Amino acid sequence: MAGGTEAFPDLGKHCQFSGCHQLDFLPFKCQACHKVFCVEHRSCKSHECPEPEHNSRKVIICEICSTSIEITGKEDQEKMILEKHEKSGNCDPRKKMKPTCPVKRCKETWTFSNRIICKTCRLEVCLKHRFPADHACKQASSSTTPAAAAGGSWNEKFLVAFGLRNGKDCGKSGRPSSSTTPFLKAY
Repeated sequence: MAGGTEAFPDLGKHCQFSGCHQLDFLPFKCQACHKVFCVEHRSCKSHECPEPEHNSRKVIICEICSTSIEITGKEDQEKMILEKHEKSGNCDPRKKMKPTCPVKRCKETWTFSNRIICKTCRLEVCLKHRFPADHACKQASSSTTPAAAAGGSWNEKFLVAFGLRNGKDCGKSGRPSSSTTPFLKAY
C-alpha cells in the first residue's frame, strides 16, 4: 500500500492494522512482525501482534525475599523461574525485612532520604517523627543551673543565659541613652 499525498507520493506510510489504514508521516515499525503502524497501534497489544514476546522484558518480584527477577520470554515461565529462584539458595526471607521507624504504631519504611537522627536522644526516626515531641524524646532533665546547661542543648543554654542577665537592658547599659530624636526627619 503506497503512502504519501498527491504532491509527495513517497512521504509517510499507511497503518497496516486491519480497519485503520491511517496515513502516518512518522510511522512505527514493529520489531516483532516488521509491519508499519500508526501511533495508536504501535504497541504489540494494540495491533494484536502474533509474536508479542519478541525482545520483551518483564520483572517479577519474589514474594519471599522481595528480590526482582528479570524475565525475557513467555509469561508461563514465571512460576518455573520463581521455583528455580527459591531452590537456588539466594532466596532469603530475612532480606525482605526493611528497616522501619521505631516509633510506636509507625510503619514507615526507611529509604535513603526519609530518615533522620535526633540530635538530643540520637534515635533514628522517620521524617514524620523528627521533632522531639513526636517521638517521645528522652531529653535531659531541664534544669536551669549553669552547670547543667553546659552539657544541655543550645536552647537550654540560651534560657540559662537569659535568666542570668537579671533584668539588664539587653546589653544597652554601656551605651549612652539618646533622647527620642528620630533618625529621619518627617516633613
